[in-house]
This record gives sequence, C-alpha cells and structure tokens, in this order.
Amino acid sequence: MNKQYHNLLEAIESKEAVLCVVGLGYVGLPLAVEMVKQGFKVVGIDLDSRKIDKIYRGESYIHDISSNTLNEVVQSGRFIPTTDYAALRDVDAVSICVPTPLSENQDPDTSYIVTVVENIKRYMRKGILITLESTTYPGTTEELIQRELESMGYVVGEDFFLCFSPERVDPSNSKFNTFNTPKVIGGTTEACLALGVAVYSRYVETVVPVSSPKVAEMSKLIENTFRSVNIAFINEMAMMCDRMGIDVWEVIDAAKTKPFGFMPFYPGPGIGGHCIPLDPMYLSWKAKGFRFYSQFIELAQSTNDNMPYYVVNKTSKILNEYAKSIKKSNILILGMAYKPDIGDLRESPGLEVYELYKDSGAAVEYYDPYATSFKDKAGVTVHSVEYDLEKFKTYDCMVLVTNHTNLDYSAIVSLGVPILDTRNAFKEFKSPHVYKLGHSVQHVDEQEEVLVVG
Repeated sequence: MNKQYHNLLEAIESKEAVLCVVGLGYVGLPLAVEMVKQGFKVVGIDLDSRKIDKIYRGESYIHDISSNTLNEVVQSGRFIPTTDYAALRDVDAVSICVPTPLSENQDPDTSYIVTVVENIKRYMRKGILITLESTTYPGTTEELIQRELESMGYVVGEDFFLCFSPERVDPSNSKFNTFNTPKVIGGTTEACLALGVAVYSRYVETVVPVSSPKVAEMSKLIENTFRSVNIAFINEMAMMCDRMGIDVWEVIDAAKTKPFGFMPFYPGPGIGGHCIPLDPMYLSWKAKGFRFYSQFIELAQSTNDNMPYYVVNKTSKILNEYAKSIKKSNILILGMAYKPDIGDLRESPGLEVYELYKDSGAAVEYYDPYATSFKDKAGVTVHSVEYDLEKFKTYDCMVLVTNHTNLDYSAIVSLGVPILDTRNAFKEFKSPHVYKLGHSVQHVDEQEEVLVVG
C-alpha cells in the first residue's frame, strides 16, 4: 500500500477526512446527516439551489430526516451544503448519490453520473476515494469512472480509490435506516476495498465487503428484481382469483401461516418508487449485451405495468353494477404516493391510474395528505382536494390506491359510496359496497343499490 493509501486511512480513522456527498435527495441527505452525526466534516453538493437553501434554514424535505435533526447537523458547523462542484478540491472521499432514471425507450440514463465524473475530473486530486451509490448496471463503476480517470493518467488503487456500494434506502421505514441497514461494498482493488470498508464502517453499523464492484452492482439489481418478479406473480394470482371468485387476500393470509418455504407478497395497482420499476430493466438491458434475454424480467415488468389498466377495468365493472358508465363518472383516488405515509410520487402507479381515468372520460380527483400536488402528463399541476366527507359523498366511486395509516377508513366506508380497495385497507369492514382488487365484483341488486348509495 502506498503513501496515498496510508494518508487517507489515517485521516479516516482519526475522522479528519473531509467527506462529500453528491446528490442530496432521498439517499444522499440521510447519508450526509449520518456522516456528520458520527463526527465527520461533510460537504454536500446538489445543483438544486432550493434544496441548499432549505438545508441552511433547517427545513427538511426528506421524510426520514426531521427538521430538528437537520437543523442540529447544520448548526454543528460540520455540514457544508453547496451547488458548487469546486468544493471537490478539498475533499478526501466522495459518495455519488445521483438519480439513475430510465430513458423513454427504457434504457439506462447515466447522464447524472457522467456529469459528476466530469466535475471530479475537473477538480481531481490524488488520494481521493470515490464511491458510487447510484443504482445502475454491472460494470458502470469501471466503465464510467475508472476508465475516465485512468485516461487522464491516474492509476486506480494508487492515485485514486474506487468502490461501489448500492444504496438500500426504504423511505418511511421505522425499523431500518442509514446506520443499521447492512451496506454491501465492492472495491476495484484490495486497497480500494479496504478504504471503502474503513470509511463506511465509521457511520454504518454493518459493512458487507464483496470481491468487486460488479458483484455489489449485481446484488442491488437482484434484490429488486426478486421483488419485481414476486409482485408480478402475486398480481397475476390476484387477477386469476378475481376470475375464479376467490379472495386472494384470504388465500395469502392462509398460505403465510406455513412457517417455512413461503414468503408473502401482496398485489396492488402497480409498482412504484425509484427501485423496483427501474432496477430490473437496468439488468435486462445489460444482459442483452451478452445475448441473454431474461423472460422473467420482461414478463414481470409487463404484468406489473398492466395493473393500472386492470384497476380501471375493474372500476368500470363496479360502476356498471350501479347502472353507471365510467365516462362522466366522478371518481376520487384515495392516496397518490407510491407507498404509505410519505409524499414520494416517483413512479407511483396512482399517476398512471389517474391518466387512464381521464382517458376514459371520467372526472377524476384525488386526495392525499402527503402528496399534495403533481404535474400530469400535459404538464398541468393537479392539487389534492381537501379532506371533506360531505364532498366525498358526491363521488360515484372512490379508489384506494395508497393505504395511508392516517385515513379514517371507518368514516370513509360509512359514506356508502362504492369503493375499489387495491390494498385490502378496508378488510375490517364487510360492507357490500367495498370491492377488493383480487376478488370478483359481487352483483348489486337494485334494491340494495338504493339503500347503499341513494
């Protein structure tokens, strides 16, 4: 190990090393906060000046970081947020936490990573440790970072050190956070891995070293592809049970009593968040370069992408039972975020459900106490309606997309409005006007209809 290695290791162990996080979003901000809490000086870089301003005011825009915690971190004087990449001149280690979306053609968009690397090249200093956390395809770390820096004459493992450590953020998870979620890390060389483990073990409870960045990159993709495939399977079972007149939710509850060999997954209106809808497609895209075509991934993606259409079709069947057409019906979507108790709308299936209702001619609105607005496909800002049970009575149908825990399910079901429940959130209520995803629509006779909705 050379002088660069020993100097950086000593700085890490003494917590004199200046750390940097590029991208202060759902992954980067919690990571930066944890670094500061463990005694490091941290530079945070994000090109969104609004985020930087909020940080300096101690106003958190991330659900898992309270404003009080953020304010304490800022007041410590060890957190320096900025929009200026020139701050890279003074850092010893940088963690890259920028978005990696898919293009319109479902190909990986690594442009954010490329931008960061271009700025690292511009302000490069010898002895720096670079760790990529952004989810991407196997080989990205070497292709987009190692090759670029080596083309400038730097030698990996000697002049700079390079790792990949996939983020495992689960927004609003009350049990697992940045500190106690095990962190996989792979280094390009033995020295790179040793330094990566040294720095991450200072602010993450458990670090799991692997033999290479590719293994670390693949581990993240297999985690979320596993989830995508199993969610697709249970979504297909839900549609099958619907056809057969069987309650899929009761089936799952029965199956999960087996203490071995079964892991429960649950159906829903589609998949959301930054990981599950995107990560499998990164893997599928990379595999095609090796002339390997993953039928599981493609089929799972197709099944999950079809769920919003299934929800709209089922809504139409429910309205038919009340002698109504989906066209010109007033529909209220309950919950728009992709998971409960947060305002995160990334890839939320509710957004697609909303557009499909509009395309069907329905007058559609939504209520979400966390996600208070979004832009539709036309670029128009859509706002959540106010919580008003009297107004809720006027809708022809309500569709539960996100099962926020603060919704008053008892009050909502008492309104007598037909409800399509895509999350089994109304399971405690045996009302005839509550319809489940994954269970056939029961017939409503005319007399019952008058009693329920008249």
